[in-house]
Amino acid sequence: MCARAVNIPPNPSTFETYLSCKDHLVSGEQFDLLLDDNLDLLMTSPKPAFEDLGKYYESDAYISHTDAKISIVDKVYQLVKNYSLKQKLKLINSFNNENKNLLDIGAGTGDFLKVCEDNGWEVTGIEPNTKAREMAVSKIANASLFESVEDLKKEENVFLGYDVITLWHVLEHVPNLDETIFNLKKLLKPEGTLVVAVPNFKSYDAVYYKAFWAAYDVPRHLWHFSQTAIRRLFFFQSMEVQETLPMKFDAFYVSMLSEKNRHKKNRFLNAFWIGLRSNLKAKRSKEYSSLIYVIRNTKNWLS
Repeated sequence: MCARAVNIPPNPSTFETYLSCKDHLVSGEQFDLLLDDNLDLLMTSPKPAFEDLGKYYESDAYISHTDAKISIVDKVYQLVKNYSLKQKLKLINSFNNENKNLLDIGAGTGDFLKVCEDNGWEVTGIEPNTKAREMAVSKIANASLFESVEDLKKEENVFLGYDVITLWHVLEHVPNLDETIFNLKKLLKPEGTLVVAVPNFKSYDAVYYKAFWAAYDVPRHLWHFSQTAIRRLFFFQSMEVQETLPMKFDAFYVSMLSEKNRHKKNRFLNAFWIGLRSNLKAKRSKEYSSLIYVIRNTKNWLS
């Protein structure tokens, strides 16, 4: 199977509405989530025009673009982030890559890149947000940060590709899903590893909170994935999911944000209870709030 850019979805207007929810963070606008049965994938509709996407990120509350530690939610996020960074480093170190060459797409404020660089990795990052990118550059000794994949291709020799490419809660944001996956394969070494972390709309906390589930985060999240969707989307590019890992803390953090969406105030005890129930149920179903997918090329990647 030759790798090519696959046009997905073919015609969103023909898909049924799975759920309607609003932008709780910035605009208050209403959006539909359309279900593609073939892929088991949800799509945000209407999808904002590319030139309009930036305005939906213009909020001090959009924490992945800041290092804020002001509110309780900020402090919880930063605490969990510090633990998660150690786990992410442990994961990529387990791949036993000889050259330790890493590309992080959606680098945010650069904390993951810094941890990797401090532990012997040669790092490159892509971050569209100017403020977040500048913060990342200030943290990394040998900063190599770009605004887009296109800028990366212009300025770096990526002919041989990367040993590891990571996307931590990024794939749900990209406007052109098919083109992004196609480019990921081209940027990855044939024997390299792709790590993709995304929310899972089949989790218990997603089902419980419905339209208030914070991980829908419309319209910043343009796509909403199930395990089936991830496997099928990458299969189209002759890539396969070889391991699926839980992000257990996400159930608690997302539940905390979801409680605020629903009740307009923090309800930490209820959020903890729903997060705990979600993780306990996922021990059997494997449908955790967020999942990490370890993806590699299939053996016939050159065909």
